[in-house]
Amino acid sequence: MTPPHEITETVEPLPHVAIIMDGNGRWAKSRGLSRPEGHLAGAEAIKRIVKAALYRNLPVLTLFAFSSENRLRPEAEVNFLFNLMHRYFDEHLKDLAEEGVYIKIIGEIDGLPQATLKLIEHAQNATRDNSKMTLQIAFNYGSQEEIVYAAKSIATKVSENKLSPGDITKEVFEENLRTAGLPSPDLIIRTSGEYRLSNFMLWQAAYAELYFTDVYWPDFNERELDIALKEYSTRERRFGRIIDDDNSNDKKDKSFHEKFSLEKASK
Repeated sequence: MTPPHEITETVEPLPHVAIIMDGNGRWAKSRGLSRPEGHLAGAEAIKRIVKAALYRNLPVLTLFAFSSENRLRPEAEVNFLFNLMHRYFDEHLKDLAEEGVYIKIIGEIDGLPQATLKLIEHAQNATRDNSKMTLQIAFNYGSQEEIVYAAKSIATKVSENKLSPGDITKEVFEENLRTAGLPSPDLIIRTSGEYRLSNFMLWQAAYAELYFTDVYWPDFNERELDIALKEYSTRERRFGRIIDDDNSNDKKDKSFHEKFSLEKASK
């Protein structure tokens, strides 16, 4: 594969990068273009970033393409976005398969057009044996719905005596999410200057590092991806633990804890 550009920084690949692709409409408006033209430019950005992720050996890339709330937009725009998804796979599925990409599409499938359901099944089946990178596309996806879906799935197993309530753990819950089998995202990127998750991977984002950029999605390129990855490399992920190599601080803390405990016990 021809590298999309010279990587500006050398960063260790992350197990899972997720992107909330936002700003197509505002990008178009700022240029005096229509919203559909903004979505077309956004599709070009998808091609660019998928290639960049492959070149950077990212094992999992998740793209938030269409939320369940987006179904509330004008019917013409919703239909355009559905057709755009079909066009993307019609044009690029063969190349993605040849590059070793496995495509996983997550989201609520009830109510989707039959043609879209067939497209999803075809894309997943055509790439199921690939392992170089997983491209997970969240389409008609909402995290709250996903959590309810997992809860219902577990409740059904309990009612059928396939699972005991006492055996329900965090791991069991994760096995019933639509993202089952993949690691939670290490880094979540959101474009366009918005500072929220917008019902995206709420469970999985528990310990993800969040990166927000003012760049609209159609302008997000390889350099912007590298900037986000470089920023991630400066973060210290503690997962609730204390990371401190200063033994003197440990001794001070222990001394204070012991003193405090004795004082409390003597009262």
